[in-house]
Amino acid sequence: MASPFCCTTLVLSYVSIALVVTIFPTFGTGFTRLATTSELEMEAKALLHLGWWSWHGNDTRGHCRWKGIACNKAGSITRIDCSWVAVSGSISPEIGALSSLKSLDLSRKGLTGELPQSLGKLTLLEKLDLSNNSINGSIPLDWGKMKSLKQLNLSGNQIRGPIPPTLGKLTNLEQLDLSFNQITGAIPREIGNLKNLSELYLSKNELNGWIPLSIFNLSRLSLFYLDSNLLEGPLPQEMENLKALRFLDLSNNKLIGPVPSQIGNCSVLEELYLSNNYIIGSIPFEVFTCPPHTLDLSHNFIEGEIPHQFDNDLYFNILDLSHNNLTGMIPESLWASELNLSYNSLEGPIPEDFSYRFSSDSFWGNKYLCGNLPDFSPCPSKSSNELKIVQIILPVLCFLAFLGLGVLLFLISRAKDNIPEPNVTKNGDLFSILNFDGRIAFEDIIEATNDFDIRYCIGTGGYGSVYRAQLPSGKIVALKKLHRREAEVLAFDKSFKNEAKILSEIRHKNIVKLHGFCLHNRCMFLIYEYMARGSLFCVLAYDNEAMEMDWIKRVKIIKDTACALSYLHHDCHPPIVHRDISSNNILLNSNLEACVSDFGTARLIDPDSSNQTMLVGTHGYIAPELAYNMVVTEKCDVYSFGVLALETLMGKHPGELLVSLSASFSKNIMLSDILDPRLSLPSDRRVAKDIVFAATGAFACLRSNPKFRPTMKCASQEFLSRKRPVANRLQAISLLQLKEHDLYMDDEAKFQSQKSGEIVGLHASSST
Repeated sequence: MASPFCCTTLVLSYVSIALVVTIFPTFGTGFTRLATTSELEMEAKALLHLGWWSWHGNDTRGHCRWKGIACNKAGSITRIDCSWVAVSGSISPEIGALSSLKSLDLSRKGLTGELPQSLGKLTLLEKLDLSNNSINGSIPLDWGKMKSLKQLNLSGNQIRGPIPPTLGKLTNLEQLDLSFNQITGAIPREIGNLKNLSELYLSKNELNGWIPLSIFNLSRLSLFYLDSNLLEGPLPQEMENLKALRFLDLSNNKLIGPVPSQIGNCSVLEELYLSNNYIIGSIPFEVFTCPPHTLDLSHNFIEGEIPHQFDNDLYFNILDLSHNNLTGMIPESLWASELNLSYNSLEGPIPEDFSYRFSSDSFWGNKYLCGNLPDFSPCPSKSSNELKIVQIILPVLCFLAFLGLGVLLFLISRAKDNIPEPNVTKNGDLFSILNFDGRIAFEDIIEATNDFDIRYCIGTGGYGSVYRAQLPSGKIVALKKLHRREAEVLAFDKSFKNEAKILSEIRHKNIVKLHGFCLHNRCMFLIYEYMARGSLFCVLAYDNEAMEMDWIKRVKIIKDTACALSYLHHDCHPPIVHRDISSNNILLNSNLEACVSDFGTARLIDPDSSNQTMLVGTHGYIAPELAYNMVVTEKCDVYSFGVLALETLMGKHPGELLVSLSASFSKNIMLSDILDPRLSLPSDRRVAKDIVFAATGAFACLRSNPKFRPTMKCASQEFLSRKRPVANRLQAISLLQLKEHDLYMDDEAKFQSQKSGEIVGLHASSST
């Protein structure tokens, strides 16, 4: 039997163990809570030091609900966006205590003082935007510790000193914008370590030295701006390594030497600016092989002739070769929406077509040019010796021509007697080949399609079928064939011949190219370039293809369509109205680049005629005024373009949306609500700006009064401009704001539209 002492000891032992098990976890939990509380207290203290939410006093308990602040579940601050918060003064060093911060936006707040070194402690920070303030001083070396940073924007300040090489440690960085500052010194070669960098803006500074070759190893770099600095040295041949490069601006520097031919290997390059440097030599043939949309080589010392040894025409939106020493003649194969060849040493005639499309100032300063433009002398006639030779030879040639014609007529009459009933293998003299780099025989077309067998049919249009044909050369073309039954209908026959006539007279890189046509009464077809991805309508209809067409590609499709319509309306004489712009008539090549097609209903605009017409076009795209006045104008295409632009952004036809826009509840519909849900909203702010811009332009084109719609030239030029409004979050922009934006409107139009109550001139939150 146990003694009372032993029992007492045993009981005390159990009690002790129970107390230890119970109390120690409590101590442990208490310690963790203290640590978290201490962290939150440091954040609260930092908020008080910043002083931007002073109206809350010293009570920081509800800081997660303060305007511009977002927190995680633990109550730590993860995002600060002061777009709608009155901020002033300098940035307190205490901001380094916000250890969970992932996004900090203090742009356009008039902040002063220096950049706090303590920001380098924020190792979770992904976005830092301090742009458009009055911040001075230099970039701290410790900022190289922000290893999670993806976007760094310090543009539009008064930052001095060099770019610290420690920024090369920010290997997750995708966007770096240091433009519009007073940064000096050379560009550190460590920038070449930023392998994820897609956008680099260093323009409008005082950078000097050579461009480091390491930058040209950034395979993802798409936008590269170095303009308006003091950079020296040659243009690097290593440019060809930038396979993703779309925009390159090296203008207004002190770069020397020739343009490297390797730049022609930048296959996706859209804009190239090299003006105001010390570039010498000639323009490389390779630069024109795959020409960018915009090429500016002005104000240099370039010599030689403008490249012209091409089988096909060259298309530019903007081509500026002014203020150089170019010689030779102006190639007729050049096509541009805006052209400047002034102040060179060009000679010979100004191409006749250029005289209609450009003013005299595009050619000023070339004293040996002649042509049918003001301030230029007419081109001289033949010399007297040449006239004498013509007077002797002409009668002989005429005699031989008549003799040959007589023999030809005799042979044709004999041949007709011996020809059996044709089986559509010959087409007489009605088979025409236009601007094609090879021969197409009529028999090749019949053989390639097995006499237009249905197996080769890839689509059916309003008055014919489309076939895919591979020629003996390997070239793939598309054939639009008018069926024999339809050929007997006068309206179909007229539309078909109208399309052949118009497409044979116009040339633009965003208008489907016509290689040839056959207008035989037994077999009528058109030969087009083959567009591998089909129509925009079909691509949007299938999820996989629609998701491949990201926001950048969609905005580009809208821009390219605008450029094509601008060409038809403003660069063709007389102007051409398409009258059937729809997603079915926008064709896409293998790179998802757009071309306008189907000109069967297109019409030339006669300024001396009423231009009344029958109602044609695709339902859902026709301008409302056509229903009551039946007068076709360019503004009818503008309305159709607006519908198409919205359809491209939405991924479907905006029929229901167009109806709801007239109702007051459209102010509750946000832009993000109507965008194609198959694509995630863009994280890139520049892509977001482009979407806002495209949507604003679309709604401007859909104004019910055609007088208030922009011209396609205006819309196209705005797309080509690199200026964009500062976009707020897409979720914060309502359709009503976009619809009532006064984009493209001059003062008189604004006054009249306000008077009529159609547009009230509100500025959308996408602009500031």
